[in-house]
Amino acid sequence: MQRSGSRSTIVVACAVLAALLAVPAAGSAAPTPPRVTFVGDSVPASISYVTAAQAELNRGMRMRFDLKVCRRLVQPSCPHQGRRPTTALQAVRSYGSALGKALILDVGYNEGAPGYAAGLDQVVRTALAQGAQGVVWVTLREAGKNASIYRATNAIIRTARARWKGRLYIADWALYSRGKPWFGRDGLHLTPAGARELAAWLRPYALLAANGQAYAP
Repeated sequence: MQRSGSRSTIVVACAVLAALLAVPAAGSAAPTPPRVTFVGDSVPASISYVTAAQAELNRGMRMRFDLKVCRRLVQPSCPHQGRRPTTALQAVRSYGSALGKALILDVGYNEGAPGYAAGLDQVVRTALAQGAQGVVWVTLREAGKNASIYRATNAIIRTARARWKGRLYIADWALYSRGKPWFGRDGLHLTPAGARELAAWLRPYALLAANGQAYAP
């Protein structure tokens, strides 16, 4: 399984390299880096505190980070410090046409699998209607006391790719991060090193989605 994840990463990286080699002709203006919005919950939120991770995702893109503790997909988010953050769907809708060329979505640790498929479709449909070329959906770590729930959610995420062929990019973090030492005691939340690894690993997916390029995971 780990070898399969490595092949997937190599294929994505090669596709991005091909795109980056398409350098503008001499004298032509350099293209404006695409806007990409990253909507997530407390797991990817570590990126907000790690400057090197943010810098990695900002290479060749203009990243907007909207990462909130207790966020859920479409159901009301759980309370944190007396407030409920917006849901992923509400966050995406709030940006309208300013959402950007791609959306990265990493949400699901605060909810169960029932209703997740419908919520995923709502978010993808909304992002595409607001001008995104593609959506990068990150699978969940299958660790901790709710590992079985996350496994069920991941099955839903992977199945969704067939419904949104060419527009939904599955970034299989569950597979890629298996056995890696990048997490806190709960096996989910990222250390600073983990935040850098997630950012570097997601960057090729975001570039492909922002440019509407096909990939073969």
